[in-house]
Amino acid sequence: MSQTPANWYPDPLGRHEVRYWDGAAWTEHVSNQGVTGSDPMQMPAPTGDRLDAALGFGDKNDAARIGQQISASGHRGAGITNPGAGGGGTIFDEPILVVNQKAKIIELNNQYAVFNQAGQQVAAVNQVGQSTAKKMLRLVSNVDQFLTHKYEVTSPQGGVLLRITRPAKLIKSTVIVSNANDVEIGRIVQENMFGKIHFGLESQGQRLGAIKAENWRAWNFRIEDASGQEVARVTKTWEGLGKAVFTTADNYVVQIHQRQPEPLNSLIVASALSIDTALKQDDK
Repeated sequence: MSQTPANWYPDPLGRHEVRYWDGAAWTEHVSNQGVTGSDPMQMPAPTGDRLDAALGFGDKNDAARIGQQISASGHRGAGITNPGAGGGGTIFDEPILVVNQKAKIIELNNQYAVFNQAGQQVAAVNQVGQSTAKKMLRLVSNVDQFLTHKYEVTSPQGGVLLRITRPAKLIKSTVIVSNANDVEIGRIVQENMFGKIHFGLESQGQRLGAIKAENWRAWNFRIEDASGQEVARVTKTWEGLGKAVFTTADNYVVQIHQRQPEPLNSLIVASALSIDTALKQDDK
């Protein structure tokens, strides 16, 4: 069943300005410059991902696009011109991870796809545990940003790799990173509210590193170990004009300079997703 609520949307057939979607199917009701009329559909009603595609916001993740996100300079990419050799094909050993949020006109459930530098999907991230009431609250207000958010990071085969939970918060965010058995690995803790945002990477009460925004708008981040040395970098890439204007989708490139011992390694991997969950979604 589609989660897109009933409303007027651009006509997927292109014959009119907008057509009415009743929450389950396209209807014959159309409108042009405020004048309503009737024009029966001559195609199957799209639902789910097909609805996103019909509205022009379906994701297309291929090797060329991933390569551009990695190598392009400026706001279009991370500017990595010599990425080096790839890893073993998992989020825990690839030197570069590209995290692309699925674009939706109405975002009631966050979803991300994670790729390596070759454009191969190595993981998927899905928000879980969303009740119908919570989705509706998210639709009509910004209160959802203060509630608990839970995510599962899964392999292409469907196995759970990590669990990420951001408990309900009032001001600062804390993100709990757990393994597949829901055993806590560590935490990503927001340490300030103003200026350049930074987070601490902690495990069992010990500070293992930090995530530091490079400007006050917090678009790009450096990840440090306990000594303050940069071990990874997160760069926000431009999602395209359509996504930027009409959706809240964010894309990130994570460059891991050198793999760290656990649990810091898993916290670094989770950081790209945690930044978006803890900070960017709140900002929007």
